[in-house]
This record gives sequence, structure tokens and C-alpha cells, in this order.
Amino acid sequence: MQHHQASGFARSAIPLRLLGRLEACVPWGLKKRLIEQRLNQLFATDLAEEAFDFLEGRALALHLEDVSLRITLGVLNQQFVLLPGGAEATIRGRWPAFVRLALRQEDPDSLFFQRQLLIEGDTELGLGVKNLLDSLEWSLEQGVEGRVLAFLARLDQPVAPVRA
Repeated sequence: MQHHQASGFARSAIPLRLLGRLEACVPWGLKKRLIEQRLNQLFATDLAEEAFDFLEGRALALHLEDVSLRITLGVLNQQFVLLPGGAEATIRGRWPAFVRLALRQEDPDSLFFQRQLLIEGDTELGLGVKNLLDSLEWSLEQGVEGRVLAFLARLDQPVAPVRA
């Protein structure tokens, strides 16, 4: 019996690379509108209660290393805004860690303690965001985003060897 090894990549390698390339093709205005609208909807109550005021006029980047995706966010007039350019702090990690965070499958403290997510730059700002996300009731589990993220998370499993 001969054993054949499937690609050494996780099944998600191709979809993740495509996701990074697709993101680069999305016009800034569309990306800005979609991200801002969804974040402001998701955190509407928390924004109204001024939970994110410490981000007012500040810039925080989320960097998904394996997807080559980096977005910079801030808060302006109690609304999330997508910002061009650099950030004072960056939360960096791989796609699976961000998906587990977004789906609330793992709490932020665990992801940072296990060094699956890292804070660079202004540590106080990054820790403020981590602590706030940990204390709020939120999840992208429901709706279209949740189904897409859950599907992509399932793809992020190693490929089993194929037996011939």
C-alpha cells in the first residue's frame, strides 16, 4: 500500500490567500462603508454608552498575518471609522485566532496569553481594546458573517493523508 501526502498546506491556504488578494481589489470607499456599517451596528449600544471613547481620535490596526490583511480603525464622534495609514497600536495574529475571537469560541485573554494574538506599539491602547472586547456581549456568530466565518474556520483544518 502506497501512502500519498496531500498538500502540506492546510485546506485553507488557498482560500486565505485568495481572501488577501480579494481584499486588495476592493475599492477603499466600499470597504470603508461595509466595515464601518457592520462595526457600528454590532457595537451600537456600547458606542452610545461611550465604552469605546478611549479610542476617540486614536488608531488601532488589526493585522492578519497569514492573509496579508491589515485594517486600521478608530472612533470619531462615537462611530467606528476605517482609517488609512498607520496605527498607534496593532493587534497581530493569524486568521484562525481572529476567527475564534469573532465567533467567541475563545476569550481574548486566552488568545493573548497563548500568544496567538499579540499587541505591538502602544500596549496600553491594545490592552484597553482587549479588555473591552472581553467585557462586552458581542459575537459575529449570528448572520451571514457568522456562517462565512464558521465555514472558513472549518477549512482551517490540516489535510489528512490520502491513502491509495
